[in-house]
Amino acid sequence: MNGHGEPKRAFLIALETSGSAAGGWTAEESLDELDHLVRTAGAVAVGRDVQRRPKADPATYIGRGKAEELRELFRRGAFDMLVVDDELTPVQQRNLEAVIESPIIDRTTVILDIFAERARTREAKLQVELAQLKYRLSRMTGKGIELSRLAGGIGTRGPGESKLEVDRRRIHDRMRALERELSEVKVHRRRIRAERARRALPVVALTGYTNAGKSTLHRVLSGSDVLVEDRLFATLDATARRVAPKDGEPYLLVDTVGFIRKLPTQLVAAFRSTLEEVAEADLVLHVVDASHPRHEEQMEVVEQVLGEIGAQDKPTWIVYNKIDRLGGTPTGGDAPFESGRPSPKEQALPASSHRPPVDWGPVLFPGRAGNSIAVSAALGWNIDALQHAIQAALARRREIVEAVIPFEQTAWVSWAHEQGWVLREEPREDGTYILVELEKSLAAKLRRAVQA
Repeated sequence: MNGHGEPKRAFLIALETSGSAAGGWTAEESLDELDHLVRTAGAVAVGRDVQRRPKADPATYIGRGKAEELRELFRRGAFDMLVVDDELTPVQQRNLEAVIESPIIDRTTVILDIFAERARTREAKLQVELAQLKYRLSRMTGKGIELSRLAGGIGTRGPGESKLEVDRRRIHDRMRALERELSEVKVHRRRIRAERARRALPVVALTGYTNAGKSTLHRVLSGSDVLVEDRLFATLDATARRVAPKDGEPYLLVDTVGFIRKLPTQLVAAFRSTLEEVAEADLVLHVVDASHPRHEEQMEVVEQVLGEIGAQDKPTWIVYNKIDRLGGTPTGGDAPFESGRPSPKEQALPASSHRPPVDWGPVLFPGRAGNSIAVSAALGWNIDALQHAIQAALARRREIVEAVIPFEQTAWVSWAHEQGWVLREEPREDGTYILVELEKSLAAKLRRAVQA
């Protein structure tokens, strides 16, 4: 939390309706995640409650009776602010503030606040500010509780109080300015991608639910100094590092922002240019926290967002991470892994647990068809096998070309050495014979040049 003094004390509340469990999450599990979000934002949860109703109350979300109960708790000093596990409408937020007389924060505000705190690059800061302004624009009507009362708590980072007090015209002007700047950044990104394509450097993008271990895996594969923390949204920026395996083709490894349930639509829209790194990648590594009891539901959240950005048909490997946290004690170990941590599989690790085989993913998680692998990025388990899987996937984008390059076109011989792997080369009467492995688009380019 930014500011001085003790962290703000938050009371969490969720609504359980007849259709709210359709996504597989219970209200308590959703509150567990909200608790983690609140702690990540710098506050502390001091209580929670689940209100059960047929549907959300359009006026107060939780109903006036429950709101009055919470008002009494607030008056007794039980909490400093109420955090709701959904996005409130402006009407619901104003009415709740009027009844409870405390600051009301919804899930979207918490997530936006975390993004504002974590933004480091110019692009990320622009994206977050734009998302915040879009969200807060609809909340400028009516009195409500001024954000200045939160004094350094959740919801005050980013654009700040002064920007929220200006009129709608100035807000719109600022949003247009941000969109222009982001357009310039987008053009810059396209130039970078075009340069990568010219060099035929393949791109491998990491994606997944927040805190699945993407940054840890990025660090292990690339040897980079990417920030690694056991916190939600530890990194927002699309960090790219060149990876040169001992045996295999170099590639660019890109780490992107993580996803979460009920991710604000404003953030998906604002971060679209960053998420295009996934849509434009040659291979996607969908990193999953295998130890999380709701990892299947988390995967569905990620797949939904990937569909929204047009990346659902990309070649993809599912990387089940954190297998060291699964139930059981590895061979030679003296103690179980984090015995108090929930595990989706109550089974011991195999005898070769220090180096699980590449096909252990389908064995542990047979419900998922397609390519998968189980690793522990933190302990380095199965990383070599993952590198081999990456190389095998990238190899599918290449082909072997056999050509005789005429002497008057000898520049293409040097080009083949620069752009691919020359497997064989020998002089002939009519030119230089080469057998070269190239990315498919470059292979077509060489064929056209030689035939011309």
